[in-house]
Amino acid sequence: MVSVWPRCYTPAVVSGVLAVGLALTFAIGAVGEGDCRQDGRVTMGCTATVRACGAEAGVLQAAVAAALDEIDRLDALLSNYRLDSPLSRVNREAALGPVAVEPELFDFVALCLRWSRESDGAFDATVGPLMRAWGFFRGEGRVPDEAELRRAREAVGYRHVVLDPVARTVRFDRPGVELDPGGLGKGYAVDRAVEILRRRGIASALVNLGGSSVYGLGGPPGGTAWQVAVRAPGTDRVALTVRLRDRALSVAGTDQRFFEQDGVRYGHVMDPRTGLPAQGVLAVAVLSDSATDGDALDDVLLVEGAKAARTRVGKDASLGALLFLPDRGRSWRLLRLGMLDEVTRAGR
Repeated sequence: MVSVWPRCYTPAVVSGVLAVGLALTFAIGAVGEGDCRQDGRVTMGCTATVRACGAEAGVLQAAVAAALDEIDRLDALLSNYRLDSPLSRVNREAALGPVAVEPELFDFVALCLRWSRESDGAFDATVGPLMRAWGFFRGEGRVPDEAELRRAREAVGYRHVVLDPVARTVRFDRPGVELDPGGLGKGYAVDRAVEILRRRGIASALVNLGGSSVYGLGGPPGGTAWQVAVRAPGTDRVALTVRLRDRALSVAGTDQRFFEQDGVRYGHVMDPRTGLPAQGVLAVAVLSDSATDGDALDDVLLVEGAKAARTRVGKDASLGALLFLPDRGRSWRLLRLGMLDEVTRAGR
């Protein structure tokens, strides 16, 4: 059974180049078949690809398969689209009483709640009712009526999730609360896949999950870093190139899943504090040491906007962020924040 995760965009091969998501194009470079092994599969509703280089062919092939298997395993654990997943069981039963869960799922929920607290609710793991109300859970989107939106907002709030670390249980303090892993689930899966590769002795790899969460391990054969071209929102034009070496690139935007009504565009990234789709930022790309953190932070910056992003990124010297902002004179303008030595604007 294939689940569909929010913010997963299926890659396509265009003229031999992998073009994905909000707009990532991977410049693999010319390497011999004996140097690298690459495979991909549909998982978490995305096309996930893993390319590993530098070892014996059999070792590479087994490592790539193990990394993809790890992403599959996490899909089975964390998907809120699969009725048989442990997370879906929590969503069904936790309003009735405490639900005992396995350690990994408990730690994942705790991580989601930590990001919810640290972002003052700009990221909120309980955004699921809003995704349903706005029609983005399985459909293409719609404007909810006032009563439906009010009910959804009443069920949203990370403080409604109660964790007991001793009994390792999850409980909701009111009906209708629902955990949605889409905000950082893909980044978490990418980090776990990279761990698998490292354990198997792989020092050079590129892991891409759906185009919005990518990690470059080491560099490709003959190069110091993996080259990733980021296209401008809503276009096929390359806006900038990112060099990834032991770094993650996480991307969120409003130009991939959206609908328009009465002249207003509504994207699928929700502002949990207002109950409305986030406005004011077209797309965000975050460079970080952790794909998990980057996956959460790109949503936070997209929701909070440019002013708050300056403060948040400025607090962490390891972060870099690129905000594509609407511009009346042009289709967009770029705001660069933090550590961006590995980023080059197109044409420069």
